[in-house]
Amino acid sequence: MLSTKLSVITGAMLIGALTISAHVQAETTLRMGWTTADSEVDPYAITARYFAEELEKAAPGEFDVKFFPNHQLGDDTEMLQGMQLGILDAAVITGTQISTIDSSFQLNDLPFLYADSEQAHEVLDGEIGQELMQNLEPQGIIGLGFAEAGFRHTINNQRAITSPEDFSGIKLRVQPSDLYIDSFRALGANPAPLAWSEAFTAVQQGTVDGLEIPLPVIFANKYPEVTDYLSLTSHTYNALGLLISKQALNSLSEDMQTIVREAATKAIERQRETVGANEEEILSKIKEQGMEVNEVENVDAFREKVTSVYDGYRDAIGADLLDRTLELVTK
Repeated sequence: MLSTKLSVITGAMLIGALTISAHVQAETTLRMGWTTADSEVDPYAITARYFAEELEKAAPGEFDVKFFPNHQLGDDTEMLQGMQLGILDAAVITGTQISTIDSSFQLNDLPFLYADSEQAHEVLDGEIGQELMQNLEPQGIIGLGFAEAGFRHTINNQRAITSPEDFSGIKLRVQPSDLYIDSFRALGANPAPLAWSEAFTAVQQGTVDGLEIPLPVIFANKYPEVTDYLSLTSHTYNALGLLISKQALNSLSEDMQTIVREAATKAIERQRETVGANEEEILSKIKEQGMEVNEVENVDAFREKVTSVYDGYRDAIGADLLDRTLELVTK
């Protein structure tokens, strides 16, 4: 099964190798994948391209970063496996899917955990975020830092979501994650876990009523064409892992490893600024394309509905890790 899943990645790598051989090669080629569109406003794409730019600034001509967007190399699970096996060098992957190899990453998926992006940055750039990334090293993956896709909101074709009761009966595509399923069940929705590659078609064909998703991804992936309502629920902060295969990083000299890490830090700083600056403009464009947009005034009403989720995932995340995070976000 694993070899079948990885055949897409392996085939693409062979094609890439043949292409590279026809040109003067850089010292190091990094093959980098992500599942969403290669768009100027897509946060995954911005992360990948800023990372490549910062590598070039720090070490001109030393790195040749090859991009594989739009799930060309399979889904997140397949790319994680590729990095573990050393046949994929780097990827930008949502924290939700990273949690499939380390459950502590479910921390960031807890609903209504962070008040704003600045609070999330403080946690993820500090000891908590470092601890999460260190948990990946035994799995053969090095976490270079957390980029940002913004807060996730709710889009659907049934009604505006202004209170928890509005979720009742709405079939929402959610990420394939037990925590997401349990969170939306607690809110009263009917969650349907689907791979990202299936989500647009499912909404378009009416298999699901909608999904929960960050603003840049809504716009970049043309969801205003197939959904009517956008409710700014801000239910989960979508942290993106900028990851590199441990084999790929260890193959570099110590100086080059330092350059990679520093380039990642600079890329993430730039990416967060860009994503933040883009949000208001993106929201305006979404409205222009005909979506009905509403704010959510009483966040506490939603938060009360999901207290059981915190209790249910305490052990999987790690009680100490969760308690330290809650202490930080409730200061």
